Amino acid sequence: MAEEFTPLDCLLSSGTQKICLIILNQPLEQQYLDVLWSKAIIRACADGGANHLYRLTKGQQECFLPDYISGDFDSIQSDVKAFYSEKKCKLIETADQDLTDFTKCLAIMVEEIKRRQVQVDTIVTLGGLGGRFDQIMASVETLFHAQKMTELPVVVIQGSSLACLLREGRQHRLCVNTGLEGSWCSLVPVGSPCVTTTTGLKWNLEETELAFGKLVSTSNTYEDHDPQEGRKAVTIKTDRPLLWSMGIKKM
Repeated sequence: MAEEFTPLDCLLSSGTQKICLIILNQPLEQQYLDVLWSKAIIRACADGGANHLYRLTKGQQECFLPDYISGDFDSIQSDVKAFYSEKKCKLIETADQDLTDFTKCLAIMVEEIKRRQVQVDTIVTLGGLGGRFDQIMASVETLFHAQKMTELPVVVIQGSSLACLLREGRQHRLCVNTGLEGSWCSLVPVGSPCVTTTTGLKWNLEETELAFGKLVSTSNTYEDHDPQEGRKAVTIKTDRPLLWSMGIKKM
């Protein structure tokens, strides 16, 4: 049986997914923050992510208090740290330099979900797909760590892109008819070659090996559809973890 998931449900004000939110140390989009913050059960910042939250919510900071801020605190500004400390936000110092602040913040989030015994459908991360290329790749690497931490899907959103890592050995059914989907999508075999079968794409794969130096499904798009019936779901089966990314229309 296929695992059904609607990646962009989290950005719909009418969406039904119960989410938790992690803010990374990269510029934030106001429209994304507003809808995700209002829906999130648990909210967190990874180190310097608190600086971006503080600046973007100027004049309304007391309405946007994260449940915790974690990291080695080499990026958070002293006045920002003092403000959130005064407002009783939990500050969790994590000194392990073998893991990124994103990975460490995610590990704490998973534990918080268990501790609070809350029902969550998706962990959404804002930031992580812009700026330095090595940091983008570090975000992708965290998605591999995430699959060992939790069964919950973890999506990363920034600008006009969403990325998530599809688990191996499963049939995935991605619902892409929210109206927020952009025109492009891609399947990238980041960790290792992937044997992949798809439906619902313009250029489908049939037991095709995706591998760097061989074939990577970038700049793909969705199957033509009847405007009245809406876009068909995309199904993906892969034998190894496979990075799915997709465009987001301007909200």
